[in-house]
Amino acid sequence: MSQIQPSIPGPEIPYLKIPHSEPGIHSAIIHRLLLHFAKVSPGQDVIIVCIGTDRSTGDCLGPLVGTALAKYNCPHFHLYGTLDEPVHAMNLKETLEKINDRFINPYIISIDACLGQTTSVGSIQVVQGPLRPGAGVNKELPPVGDIHLTGIVNVGGFMEYFVLQNTRLSLVMRLSEIISSCLYRAIKEWNRNLIPLARREQ
Repeated sequence: MSQIQPSIPGPEIPYLKIPHSEPGIHSAIIHRLLLHFAKVSPGQDVIIVCIGTDRSTGDCLGPLVGTALAKYNCPHFHLYGTLDEPVHAMNLKETLEKINDRFINPYIISIDACLGQTTSVGSIQVVQGPLRPGAGVNKELPPVGDIHLTGIVNVGGFMEYFVLQNTRLSLVMRLSEIISSCLYRAIKEWNRNLIPLARREQ
């Protein structure tokens, strides 16, 4: 569970925060992701790290996204963090070490749940820069990602662990469905655009 980071100092691409009930949410998130993917080099490995645990309703957003993405069986990204094999506080550092050993300069997209203000609950954020997992519950964990997506699942500021345990699963499921669908469609679109580009450069 991450701390909200509404902005990164001097970002080239502004962060996006959009309520899950917004009619054009899929188009907005996909468009923003494609702006970020324009910085990915052809041939650069794309890694998606979905952080969280299935032992907490509020903190299972990441594993739910990972499980949904795994069903696409997509060759365009490498996935870490599902309900069966979650990436959480106890194994995050080890997972990042495995990624760094296996891939050279990968482009990492991290996913996590976070708590926020009452008016922001149910929103999804797309932010340039690394996620700081565990910061919302005062844990020291390594930063993750070139960009990150977070779903604001409940209100923060008081008794965070209790709040996470008492978060509505229906909201977390809805956020996970939107994030996984948008990520898959954006990556697919980005790869479709890479093929004509590669042909032009030959």
